[in-house]
Amino acid sequence: MDLGKTPQIGGLVNRAKAIILQPSETFPAIAAEQTTPGDVITRYALPLAAIGPIAGFIGGQVFGISLFLVTFKPSLMSGLTMALTSFVMSLVSLVVVSLVAEFLAPNFGGEANRTQAFKLVAASMTPGWVAGILGIIPALGALAIIAGLYGIFLLYKGSTPLMKVPEDKAVVYTVAVVVAAFVLSLITGTVVGRVTAMGMSGAGSIGNSDSVEVNIPGMGKVDTSKIEEAGKQMEAAANGNVTPVDTAKLQALLPASLGGYTRTALDTGAMGAMGKGVSATYTSGDKSIKLSVIDSAGLGALAGLAGAMGAEQSHEDADGYDRTKTVDGQIVVEKWSKSGHGEFSQQVAGRFFISAEGEAGSIDELKAAVAGIDQGALTGLAK
Repeated sequence: MDLGKTPQIGGLVNRAKAIILQPSETFPAIAAEQTTPGDVITRYALPLAAIGPIAGFIGGQVFGISLFLVTFKPSLMSGLTMALTSFVMSLVSLVVVSLVAEFLAPNFGGEANRTQAFKLVAASMTPGWVAGILGIIPALGALAIIAGLYGIFLLYKGSTPLMKVPEDKAVVYTVAVVVAAFVLSLITGTVVGRVTAMGMSGAGSIGNSDSVEVNIPGMGKVDTSKIEEAGKQMEAAANGNVTPVDTAKLQALLPASLGGYTRTALDTGAMGAMGKGVSATYTSGDKSIKLSVIDSAGLGALAGLAGAMGAEQSHEDADGYDRTKTVDGQIVVEKWSKSGHGEFSQQVAGRFFISAEGEAGSIDELKAAVAGIDQGALTGLAK
């Protein structure tokens, strides 16, 4: 990527920021750079792809890893193995998708240029890599997925300047790359865990002005017109004017008690300009609820993508249920196990997240805990 030779986007941090916040201006400059696929991997992708695995490893060791029914702290060796696997898979994905982007470009009026394909895909993976730092606080880790969705928009924005795909075919090309790359990942075994149960497909008749929907079972429909709208909001967030709310102000929103539950602990976490979070633990006998308030700050536009895509998901079995829905453009997650463990999380103003999780008497207790946070006051802190 010829890092450092283009002053306006030189340096790893400045380049990543420019790609995420100002793609329209940055992609033409990147297209003109003289570099190789090897340089893209070693001088750009390697350090960024390591962010998520490292943050996830630290977060797992400090806070533990929460799955649907349990929270556990992996052993040191297990944590290192998961981090290494995640890191390697990220680089494998870069190579696979780049080759797909190169192969498909001529079919949509573009040019089969391997170097440009690597530049394009590395750029599209940038928000997911950067947001990987949120893995240090498990409650924020899901935002990395939202950031990855923004990468679809970046893939679309860069397809014309980098792969020479005509603008009227850029959306179709983007969907084709995403679908083909996903299917190829399934075939080659590079998708792990529950992701293997997901599929992607384009829908609808596509014309120059038509929007395209990418259906993601378990998540919802990603409408390209909404992705572009959210992308414009992301570009508007340039210059870093959004700052996270002070943790003391967030803590002040946490109640001293929750009904019959007494507050027994307070915790805070911060990632500079990327966001802050506070949480309190409340106990009553053998029951315990952890109430968290998270400010995604500079990633607010990325968080807004979740609402923009209208996420919907539902699963129920003999042990309990897991539901995700969009209410007035805000994500709401509800999980409950018959063992008495559950979670209720709600997105507020596209930027904040309130979450109650733990061993409770019922899901209603978790909902009441979230409702106990003054959403109006929380939203006002961002002004």
